[in-house]
Amino acid sequence: MYRIAVIGDKDSVYGFAALGLDVVYVGENDDPHKAFKKLCESGYGIIYITEALAEILDEEIQKTNDNPIPAVILIPGISGNTGKGIANVKKAVEKAVGSDIIFND
Repeated sequence: MYRIAVIGDKDSVYGFAALGLDVVYVGENDDPHKAFKKLCESGYGIIYITEALAEILDEEIQKTNDNPIPAVILIPGISGNTGKGIANVKKAVEKAVGSDIIFND
């Protein structure tokens, strides 16, 4: 069975530990690239990542999109929603269905 992890700043992700998810804090002095790579190589099926951290790790996240596992899902952090998570959902739906069926502009 695959595990689920959440990665981001402490204030944004610490509450997920109460749900039984593995939580990885990335502070100012931590290497986010190393932490994300370790999660990807550790058998996680789903990795939730804050949108702010996803901005830093965009290239690494794009590399994981070619593989079904792990699924990397962006979540808003304590600082708020940047819109990147919704944009990724829209892009995934368009890729799967062939057109924009959710967000008609």
